[in-house]
Amino acid sequence: MNLLAIDQGTTSTRAMVFDGEGRVLGRAQTELTQRFPGPGLVEHDTEEIWRDTVKVMDGAVADAGIAMADVAAIGITNQRETTILWDRATGEPVHPAIVWQDRRTAPICERLVADGLSDLVRARTGLVVDPYFSGTKIAWLLEHVDGLRARAEAGEIAFGTVDSFLVWRLTGGRVHATDASNASRTLLFDIHRQDWDDDLLGAFGVPRAILPEVRDSAGDFGATDAGVPIAGVAGDQQAALVGQACLAPGATKSTFGTGCFVVVNTGDVAVPSASGLLTTVAVRLGGRTTYALEGSAFVAGAAIQWLRDGLGLFESAEDTERLARAADPAERVVMVPAFVGLGAPHWDAHARGAIFGLTRSTGPAEITRAALESVCFQTRDLLDAMAADGAAAPEVLRVDGGMVANDWLLQALADLIGIPVERPAVTETTALGAAALAGIGVGVLPGPEAIPRMWRPDRRADPEMAGAERAERCAAWADAVRRVKTS
Repeated sequence: MNLLAIDQGTTSTRAMVFDGEGRVLGRAQTELTQRFPGPGLVEHDTEEIWRDTVKVMDGAVADAGIAMADVAAIGITNQRETTILWDRATGEPVHPAIVWQDRRTAPICERLVADGLSDLVRARTGLVVDPYFSGTKIAWLLEHVDGLRARAEAGEIAFGTVDSFLVWRLTGGRVHATDASNASRTLLFDIHRQDWDDDLLGAFGVPRAILPEVRDSAGDFGATDAGVPIAGVAGDQQAALVGQACLAPGATKSTFGTGCFVVVNTGDVAVPSASGLLTTVAVRLGGRTTYALEGSAFVAGAAIQWLRDGLGLFESAEDTERLARAADPAERVVMVPAFVGLGAPHWDAHARGAIFGLTRSTGPAEITRAALESVCFQTRDLLDAMAADGAAAPEVLRVDGGMVANDWLLQALADLIGIPVERPAVTETTALGAAALAGIGVGVLPGPEAIPRMWRPDRRADPEMAGAERAERCAAWADAVRRVKTS
């Protein structure tokens, strides 16, 4: 049994082939071009996403030494809130994809908040009014692309997050669908009734005609022209929760990719947050919805990418471990990577990044260490917010994403959050979760109970830092965050 996972992320597109035990048989990956047409603006070329997806699918299958006909099912996981509108007749995008990091819709959010929409949004969707989410991006496109609103109202335009767009293309336009986890990130979906919300559609000015059908995360999403079923779809963080086998209430994982995302499973209860977290759909299987509390920090690995590409401090992300170990421990540099504002629990769209504590002795090693530590501090902020909302402190935090290959970061994270950290043998748990959902969708896996056997540990880091030092370091971080906030 072979399962093919498409993991379309913010900075790269990956495909992986797994067997039924979660072992990696083949993989392929390519970097995705980042476009920054203005301050706070982030776009992707949607056709590049499609070309890369086809390329890595073929590459992963070839690397596994199999043919596409040997694939039992395809699972898709994706950067979630990134927004695409396309022509239903031609399949052509009407505008570059607006990435989840993009902040151009801040004025729309301010208008909606002034109109008193915050409480309705929170009650229905579990989210906050912020440029992060898809609904404001759709509203912006309908307002700014000539003639688009009329075409949308006439049913000529389709909206989708990346998963929905890929399903459309892979099925030759036969299926326009998404899953409940992706729908829950749009500001337009009632997570309690599990349906698009007419009140919110009216407030955002979004015609229902453009929206995809919302389906379970494992099930029928059509088939490719080659006849391979697409049977699993989930947003990247929800797929990682599945791939980390965090299936019981209280189980917690954190993914370190472009951003940092901490998610705790809350079972069949949609726990409201008073601490700036998001109440979201974790997964929907067999019509039954599992919920989660999520905290999202917008910049984690993106800070490392900036140090590499923007400042030229090193040639490869793998160099960061060596630099962090070489940093002078007496230097107390703190970086707040608010390049596109602050996410949870602060939600300040206008905050911008800063580096504090620079001296004449500060060099690339100290700045690199500060960037890595910023990921740890942001994770702690999110765990603290979860505790304030009533979530018990996890006995262990399961971590994944490209950054956790760094053993220094793994130990620093355990030290600064004060909780043991576990890294799995397969760190691409987002792809693993998508593959598992696809296996459930076509019945080659019996159900969620099969997932724990696909998870295997690789390394565990236990806290070693003294409590007094941890408190001092966290206080310095809190002071730095206070300095960059605008509200």
